[in-house]
Amino acid sequence: MRDGQQAENTTIPTFLNNSDFHVQQVVKTAHEELRQLMRQRADIMKRIGTLKQTIAGLANLFGDEVLDDDLLTLVGRKTGGRQPGFTKACRVVLMESAGPLTVREVCERIQQRMPDVLVRHKDPMASITTVLNRLVEYGEAESTVRQNGRRAWQWIADSEPLALPQETGNLGMPQA
Repeated sequence: MRDGQQAENTTIPTFLNNSDFHVQQVVKTAHEELRQLMRQRADIMKRIGTLKQTIAGLANLFGDEVLDDDLLTLVGRKTGGRQPGFTKACRVVLMESAGPLTVREVCERIQQRMPDVLVRHKDPMASITTVLNRLVEYGEAESTVRQNGRRAWQWIADSEPLALPQETGNLGMPQA
């Protein structure tokens, strides 16, 4: 082991020596906590995506009128007002898709739903590719390769399906 390095081959500044062991422990603890929080963030984003997909599916089946204004805003379906951001548009398109989408397909769907979002970008396909790759890094999406060799991205939803409430009869009891 050389001076200024630990066994893990992590370089330690030379001003830190054995008497600064506590500083090293604090840095190590903070690093572990940061990694844990990043994993939790990825899990939370997956769960949010699952809920948004479920709500969007219900709105597609029963109409947006089943959602109040706050919920419409939360799931990105409220019209008018400020246009959603570019990353949010990519998220919404992936969340509402039943399967993996290529960059071109994501671009076409954004063009159909939120064309103003694309106007601000010189090269929308490159911008979408960048955003999709960031969503993969965040743990919100995954990238696959189709049989034709083209990359496609899909929102990562929770593996647990949501349980929908059962219909109740006049007495509030589930109907058979």
